[in-house]
Amino acid sequence: MSWKEKLGLVHIYTGNGKGKTTAALGLAVRMLGSGGRVIIIQFMKAPDVYGEQKKIRECGAVIESFGLPKFVHGKPEPDDIEAAKRALERAREVVSSGEWDLVILDEICVALGFKMLNVEEVKGLIESKAPHTELVLTGRYCPEELFELADYVTEMKEIKHPYQRGILARRGVEF
Repeated sequence: MSWKEKLGLVHIYTGNGKGKTTAALGLAVRMLGSGGRVIIIQFMKAPDVYGEQKKIRECGAVIESFGLPKFVHGKPEPDDIEAAKRALERAREVVSSGEWDLVILDEICVALGFKMLNVEEVKGLIESKAPHTELVLTGRYCPEELFELADYVTEMKEIKHPYQRGILARRGVEF
């Protein structure tokens, strides 16, 4: 049995602490280093804004970002919801294709938390996963009902953060 035939588990990285996307990207680098094929679908993140987007491409991953160049605060606007729906549709294609060893759905849980997607749609996506595709869902607000479909569930817990002292997000660290 090849190492790729042992793939196929589902990971969730959630919680209020920092490091969910960072953990998923670490897994992407590990998979790429082992010769695997990696695609990252980013929900709620605009293209070519975040430091990881260019570098992970250079490492050999495919990254597709479906967010708009703004943050969602409170109730999402129709264009935010439409972008999330486009990301979900692309994620369905990718997850079920069997072409990828690792699929990362970055910030999909945030889209769920903002009610831009519904949990039944995401459950269906997970259940449609190709058998040997490792799948990672990241973001705050992951509904606990998705936990039962996952093999790994990691909650990042914030203990202390520089934002509490007025230090805003810094390029190269938070984005």
